[in-house]
Amino acid sequence: MVHSDWGDWLPRAIEDADPDGVAIWYLGCNGFVLKADDGTTVFVDPYVGTGDPPRTVRMIPVPFDPEDVGSADAVLATHEHTDHVHGESAGPILSDSDAPFYAPDDSLAAAREADWGERWDLDDDQFVEVSEGDTFELGSLTISVEPANDPDATHPVAYVFEHDAGTFVHGGDARPGAFEPVGEQYDVDVAALAFGSAGMIRDKQTREPKYTKWYSDENEIIEAANELQLETLVPTHWDMWKGLNADPAVLHHHARSFGYPRQVKVVEIGDRIDL
Repeated sequence: MVHSDWGDWLPRAIEDADPDGVAIWYLGCNGFVLKADDGTTVFVDPYVGTGDPPRTVRMIPVPFDPEDVGSADAVLATHEHTDHVHGESAGPILSDSDAPFYAPDDSLAAAREADWGERWDLDDDQFVEVSEGDTFELGSLTISVEPANDPDATHPVAYVFEHDAGTFVHGGDARPGAFEPVGEQYDVDVAALAFGSAGMIRDKQTREPKYTKWYSDENEIIEAANELQLETLVPTHWDMWKGLNADPAVLHHHARSFGYPRQVKVVEIGDRIDL
């Protein structure tokens, strides 16, 4: 059972919003929700779990209860890790809205292995497999599936959201190395890219402390931003796990002498940005 530290104010704020273009809320970790001017509402990598203490310890509030979300048009996952494919976070949203779950094959396998269908009474046709090169539409949003370089995932992807108001890229936990074609093909206004430090995190099997690096460091994230040729960089994931936290304010210095990003926009959990 999920307990929201903030009650239902965030789902109600999203529900009541009437954006001129696309409003994007940061849910902490690497979760986002997009709402377009026609009401289309899409969740990407929502996660309201607390981790696996003492191995992974959540350092930010749980901002909503998925049962309070109400209407949604889809949930998307970038890769198969638990903080991106989490039944307690996505299941109630999919069940209450009869919305599809778009994800690459290994993410769908993780959901099925965790019995999402039975636990939340989901139909088979709600599980929609995507792969690199796919494009689909949700209301006024055109969503393209692009490659992503995440060495810790078995099949990661990135999503490009296009709208008359602009283009938003959700890179999942990807590091630089696969974004250059995306930057050449799209005029990217905003991209969310994972950023963090390395740390000693307990191994999943042995539970012994192990050197761990899951996200781009300050130099890699700027390299990825240049591959994407993006206007605005939104760093994510830096707020989430104890021992892997980072200070995104330093990125202003790292970006200063490069052509991209044009600006670094630091958002905190619950903040809204607009295309």
